[in-house]
Amino acid sequence: MATKTLEDLFHETLKDIYYAERKILKALPKMARGAQDEKLKAAFLQHKEETEGQVERLQQVFEIIGKRPRAKTCPAIDGIVEEGEEIMEEFKGSPALDAGLLAAAQAVEHYEISRYGTLRAWALQLGYTDAVKLLEETLAEESKTDEALTKLAEKAVNAAGQKKAA
Repeated sequence: MATKTLEDLFHETLKDIYYAERKILKALPKMARGAQDEKLKAAFLQHKEETEGQVERLQQVFEIIGKRPRAKTCPAIDGIVEEGEEIMEEFKGSPALDAGLLAAAQAVEHYEISRYGTLRAWALQLGYTDAVKLLEETLAEESKTDEALTKLAEKAVNAAGQKKAA
């Protein structure tokens, strides 16, 4: 068996995040429908649009490395999305629903930030300068989304979740 290289690891991780982004694309509209807070709904829908662009950038990265875009099942993102779905079921109609959805969304963001940071560093190491730019753009978007979700949680959603149901 041939020794695996950093390039192999980069490709495998790229397939992982490609799967994750496509999975997130399907989950965000459901989360938007489930959210009670209008600003949270809007944040989910806005991030769906950003995610579409992120998928396109990933396809460009695959092209840069001479590989066909292919997804590889990512159990981590499957678990995070499943937790979000459980929150929607268990807290439906509850004042804490939005706080739970927001927390699930931030778990997704943190996973993505970790992956994109790693991919960016590896692309730099491997000399994929065009890929570095694409990955940096997505990393910046993910970080901005995480910051926006934190502000929304601190300014409204967490406090609303603390109220007693009517």
